[in-house]
Amino acid sequence: MNDKDSADPLALARDEFVAQWGAMGSAWGINRTMAQIHALLMTSDAPLTTDDVMADLKISRGNAHQNLRELAGWGLVRSVIRKGERKEFFEAEKDVWRMFCIISRERKRREIEPALKALRACEEQTRSLRGDKAAAFNRQIRALSEFVGQADTILDRISRSEGSSLLPLFLKILGKPKN
Repeated sequence: MNDKDSADPLALARDEFVAQWGAMGSAWGINRTMAQIHALLMTSDAPLTTDDVMADLKISRGNAHQNLRELAGWGLVRSVIRKGERKEFFEAEKDVWRMFCIISRERKRREIEPALKALRACEEQTRSLRGDKAAAFNRQIRALSEFVGQADTILDRISRSEGSSLLPLFLKILGKPKN
């Protein structure tokens, strides 16, 4: 950030958002830099080049390139071609519901599905075992498997929804927060 930016409240707020989004990234299972790049592109009014990302976040070309590719792989960022430009530009998905659906779909694929597969394998391995401990273990694994399976179904339905018709219904079910 230069001296001009230090007097700009919008630039300060954006820098704070990028920093906080990056800090939250690790809680979501992604690295800080990937989350910061996502926040930067999400709040940018125009597509950015790898050089723009590098300069703004003060990161290496390799780090910027790798994380931009990963974000593109998730579907949160797309490459933009500008006529007459040799550089590649990137922009983020800005529709919040679509972004949520993309993240839900990716988290489901990376986390829920492997967990469900492991639980079902454990359940199958212990189903025919005899004894109180084996039966208790199998019941617990089956209960976890059923719960994760329900979460998988819910995330599947959410991630397939491209419109925001489910969000108002979901919020209505949760009820309005009391002030």
